[in-house]
Amino acid sequence: MDSLDSEIIGILREDGRISFSALGAAVGLSTNAAAARVRKLEANGVIVGYRAILADDTPLGALGLEAFIDVRLRADADSEAFLHAALGEPEVRDAVHVTGPYDYLLHVWVADTTHLNGLLHRLKKKAGAGQTQTRLALRPPATARE
Repeated sequence: MDSLDSEIIGILREDGRISFSALGAAVGLSTNAAAARVRKLEANGVIVGYRAILADDTPLGALGLEAFIDVRLRADADSEAFLHAALGEPEVRDAVHVTGPYDYLLHVWVADTTHLNGLLHRLKKKAGAGQTQTRLALRPPATARE
């Protein structure tokens, strides 16, 4: 992965539906070259999917909780299967494979602590999480500060 790939990823994070033509123009590539770069990033597992985020899924201010969950997988859990399951949860905004005592760091938005508890339960029962540590964000979400 090079700086051009990083630039492409940054644009796709902002607009996952951008056309290859517009993406190519933004980074100085032809449509075909931009498409080839994106397909390579997908094939290498850098880009693992795209999703629609609905207005109802995005809590604002006091309507929801932003949290970060450290996850240590069970010894028998498959890392790729966990990642797929975690990203399939609507509350999970990002999942990062990390170094240190935990395997993944999840960035999540939940409506309340009841929904957080449900998410933690699903991650443990269905996705292979063995241990979790949850931290709540104490600042207002960036979207509420605009």
